Amino acid sequence: MKLEKSNLKDNTTIQISGSKSISNRLLILESLFKNIQIGNLSNSQDTQLLKKALSEDTETVDIHHAGTAMRFLTSYYSIQDGKTTILTGSKRMKERPIKNLVTALQNLGVEIEYLENEGFPPLKIKGRKITETKVDVPANISSQFITSLLLIAGKLENGLEINLVGEITSRSYIEMTLNILTKFGIQNSFIGNTIKVEKFEVNVHSPIVNYEVESDWSSASYFYSFAALGRKTIHLKSFYKESTQGDSAIAKIYETFFGIKTIFTENEHQLTLQPDPHFQSPEKIVLDMNNCPDIAQTLCVTAAALRIPFEISGLGTLRVKETDRLLALHNELKKLGTETEFTDLTIKSISFGEPQENISIRTYQDHRMAMSFAPFCLIKELNIEEEDVVEKSYPMFWEDLKIILTKN
Repeated sequence: MKLEKSNLKDNTTIQISGSKSISNRLLILESLFKNIQIGNLSNSQDTQLLKKALSEDTETVDIHHAGTAMRFLTSYYSIQDGKTTILTGSKRMKERPIKNLVTALQNLGVEIEYLENEGFPPLKIKGRKITETKVDVPANISSQFITSLLLIAGKLENGLEINLVGEITSRSYIEMTLNILTKFGIQNSFIGNTIKVEKFEVNVHSPIVNYEVESDWSSASYFYSFAALGRKTIHLKSFYKESTQGDSAIAKIYETFFGIKTIFTENEHQLTLQPDPHFQSPEKIVLDMNNCPDIAQTLCVTAAALRIPFEISGLGTLRVKETDRLLALHNELKKLGTETEFTDLTIKSISFGEPQENISIRTYQDHRMAMSFAPFCLIKELNIEEEDVVEKSYPMFWEDLKIILTKN
C-alpha cells in the first residue's frame, strides 16, 4: 500500500472496535460459564478466529496466526474432559514457543503431546478434570500463558494457586484478567508472586453479566503517533479513564515525551488527543516498557520521525511475537534514517540521518509493524508491504486513516 505524504486534519473522530485483549478473555469465560453477554466485541481477525474455534466441535483446530487463541485454547481444551483436540496454526505459529504453558498444564495432570517440534505447536491435547490445586510458572514468560491458566481456574474442581517464579513481566495484563474475573464474581487474590482463584459455580439463579468491551488502547496508540507528528487534535470513542488495559500507559508516555495531552469526556466515553503548542522535545527518551511492550514499536517510530534519541528496555517478549519485533524494528528504522542497536531486552537509537528516497516497509506478517510505521507518511511518502496484516487486530485501520489524513 502506497501512503502519500499527507497532512493531519484537525478535530477528526474515530470509533475503534472493542479491545482484542478483553474480547478474547471474555470469549473463553463465556464458553466456560455461559452467563455473559458481550457488547462491542473486537472485530479483529484474532478474535473472530477464537470465536469460530469455540463454536465448532472438531478434532483439529487451526488458529492460523492467532497467538492469543493458541495460548488460551491450549488451557481451554485441557479441561474438556474426554475430548482430544489437535491444536495447530501457521508456519510462524509453529515457531512460537509454548513449552512453559504446556509444562504447567502437564504438571496439573493434563496429557499434552508435541506433534512436531518439542516446545512448539501443533499440540495434541487430551482433556480431563483437573483436581490438582497448585502450579509453579516462570514469572518472566508471556502474560498470556498466565492468563490462559487464570481463565480456566474458576472452572477447576478446587480452584487454582499459581506461584510466579522470578520477576513478573507484563503485570498489567495479569491484573486486567483478574479484574475481569472479579467482575463476574470469580474470587481471586494476587499477593506477592502468588495468585489464587477460587472455584466458581454458575446455576440457574446466577445473573447474566453484561460486559461492554472498551475500545482497544493498542489500536489507539497509532493515533497518538499521528497526533505527535501532525500536531492536530484527534478524538477517539469508547474509552474509559479508569482502564484495565496495560496499553493505556500510552496516554502518560505521549504526554511526557511528545506533548500529547489526553482529555477524557466521561459521559461520552471519549478521549481527545490534544497537542501542547508549547511543548519542547526532551533530550532523550529513557523508558522501561515491561508493562506495555506492545506499544514499543509505535513509540520508536514516533521518536525516530522526530529525531529524539531513545533507549527502551523491558522488551523481552517482543522477540517471540508474530516476528522478532526488535530485529524488524532495527531493520525498518534504517529506512527512516535511524540507526539502532538492540539486545534481547532493549533497543536504542545510535544516530539519525536522512530517510531513504523510496521507503518500503516490510511487515514480516506483523500487524503492528504496518500500523506503527504508517504515521511516518506525515514526514515522507512510503509504501507498506502486505498491508492486509492489519486484519489481525484492526481491520478498519486503512479506512480510518482516510478520515484523519488529507493529501499534502
